[in-house]
Amino acid sequence: MQSTTQAGQVRERKYGGNTKAMAAAYGVAPRTVLRWIDGTRHPKGADAERLQREAVDVQTTERGRERKAKQLAQRGTVSGIGARVGRAVNFEIRGSDAVRARDIHLNLTGEQAAALALAEDEDEARAIIGQALADYFNGGAGYGGFGPDDFEFDPNDFDLS
Repeated sequence: MQSTTQAGQVRERKYGGNTKAMAAAYGVAPRTVLRWIDGTRHPKGADAERLQREAVDVQTTERGRERKAKQLAQRGTVSGIGARVGRAVNFEIRGSDAVRARDIHLNLTGEQAAALALAEDEDEARAIIGQALADYFNGGAGYGGFGPDDFEFDPNDFDLS
């Protein structure tokens, strides 16, 4: 179960592998933490919510992002990560506005997904998604003449799947 993996990651990355320290932080016995890790018990209520938050925190460290980026980059042309860019957004394509009447669903390459995992600000993410849009409108990488700067989109109407 996912909580088993999360408990192990939180103990290792946040509490330095110290079961007693994690148990004290959660107000439970060290044996309870060990059971969360081995899967014989699962945290409930506030403990489950806290574990989930801490798992997200330890997975989004700089080192964690680098590790995830390396994994994604190894996936090659099909990362399994998709992106949705919202519909009815004006895209500026070579100086002319074009309106897509529907969402645009992109399949990110491993390299694009890795770069997105490492992106530190909106401009970097915008450039990566811009390149994915260019690939989409060009019919794939290396075809057509669109580049990442040919597109404008609303960053608030974008998500990954």
